[in-house]
Amino acid sequence: MSTDFRKSTVYQIYPKSFRDTNGDGLGDLRGVIEKLDYIKELGVDYIWLTPFFVSPQNDNGYDVADYYNIDPAYGTMKDVEELIAEGKKRGIGLMFDMVFNHVSTSHEWFRKAMEGDPYYKDFFIFRKGKGAGVPPTNWESKFGGNAWEYVEKFDEYYLHLFDVTQADLNWENENVRKEIQKILKFWMEKGVRGFRFDVINLISKACYEDDETGDGRKYYTDGPRIHQYLKEMHDATFGNDEGIVTVGEMSSTTMENCYKYAGRDTGELSMVFSFHHLKVDFMGNEKWVLVPADFQKLKDIIFDWQTKMAEHNAWNAVFWCNHDQPRVVSRFGDEGKYWKESAKMLGTVIHCLRGTPYVYQGEELGMTNTDFTDISQFRDVESLNHYQILQNKGLSDSDALRIIQIHSRDNGRTPMQWDDTKYAGFSSEDSAEPWIAVNGNHARINASDQLKDEDSIFHYYQKLIAMRKELDVIAYGEIEPLAVKDPCIFAYRRIYNGHELIVAANFYGRECTWRDAPDVTGYERMIGNYTAPANAGDGTMNFRPYETAVWYK
Repeated sequence: MSTDFRKSTVYQIYPKSFRDTNGDGLGDLRGVIEKLDYIKELGVDYIWLTPFFVSPQNDNGYDVADYYNIDPAYGTMKDVEELIAEGKKRGIGLMFDMVFNHVSTSHEWFRKAMEGDPYYKDFFIFRKGKGAGVPPTNWESKFGGNAWEYVEKFDEYYLHLFDVTQADLNWENENVRKEIQKILKFWMEKGVRGFRFDVINLISKACYEDDETGDGRKYYTDGPRIHQYLKEMHDATFGNDEGIVTVGEMSSTTMENCYKYAGRDTGELSMVFSFHHLKVDFMGNEKWVLVPADFQKLKDIIFDWQTKMAEHNAWNAVFWCNHDQPRVVSRFGDEGKYWKESAKMLGTVIHCLRGTPYVYQGEELGMTNTDFTDISQFRDVESLNHYQILQNKGLSDSDALRIIQIHSRDNGRTPMQWDDTKYAGFSSEDSAEPWIAVNGNHARINASDQLKDEDSIFHYYQKLIAMRKELDVIAYGEIEPLAVKDPCIFAYRRIYNGHELIVAANFYGRECTWRDAPDVTGYERMIGNYTAPANAGDGTMNFRPYETAVWYK
């Protein structure tokens, strides 16, 4: 295990979809324990687990009802303790996902608030409406509909930026912040080595006013006391153990704030997730549309974040996939003829960047989007809400479904494809049906086959992860964008203490030529998804469909 997060790679597990050991159709913590050797073989240093705390599961565990106890659907505290210990034996640290912007309305704090206890009522954001039946503001929930829920008993509304069962916490209240510090200390004492903080940049609200755009984001994103709150949390908890890695999920953030969130000496977090590069197939901020991905915009955003975060000594988490995103090979690659080539190419682009790479379960196998053909197969609350919203806007059932198929979070949540059996090895053939359907392509795409194939996507990812540990230039080097305006090539140079790395990739399923390419004579070709590409020595390189290569000197 590398304790230097710049040399590390993190593997994200969505436990509900990873491995079901008791046959109830839901993945569990014992399933993670069972697969630790597989994760060790991949070579990663940390496992980020999405929430498995007690929850009514209205948002797949991101609606936490008890931060100190394990939801029985996932296992027991003994299972968690065994997982931490077994991970440690293999040099793998556990990173827990902490949801501190909001809690479930089933949480004891909210239940006491609803009983009228003033101490706990101040844990939440209650406001009077603007009039009879009119919420305090026009803010829109990220899951659709107004972000305020009326409580007749108080003749007040509570804020929920997400589902109605996810009440936002009032971070202005020092008692809330102290409770959160207690939770972190509890898990640190259990041996947890990292924390991922869900939508953490939303915890400081500026004010409660109508927004002319209707979404309200400008009033709660990167709010006025956010840096104060993060520094306070850092100083009281994980900042006292330099071995603990932290990452903040930053929703619609600004780079200027991220210089502070993830600055080397700012005393907040180790790194940040930003999502601007994953909105290049949106229309503005609108996700629920069908538009082609803008390759030039993708390059511009990634290079902008790479170079400017470096200038400010701040650190990125670099990634394509997670439990909230479609599968990258379906999104920017090719599910068909060039499936393997495009999956390897996309991995290469991310793993050689400046930042800590995150691999989402199944990404190392080239898992694809769902093959669902009916809305009844989807489980995600956001997708189901927007399927109805799209129809209310006048779209046909089929057009609304097509948008959901492309953008749904369920694309990343189908069961992990371990083998070619009935339920893909997620559970045994005589188990209950998985909570969400297995992708039908698991006979072709699965871990069992890829572990035996030296040319597999799995083994390619294994090499990328090992290369970061081996070459300091990847972990510590500066980044220089190349081919900045080339219509099909994504390329960059990394430089560190006389060492140099050149990474180049064809982002398209057609041959293309990179003109003004650097001469790589004398460089060692470290990795690639084809045999060595042509380099005429006259400033041109010819790339086959989705071809990528990395050269080192």
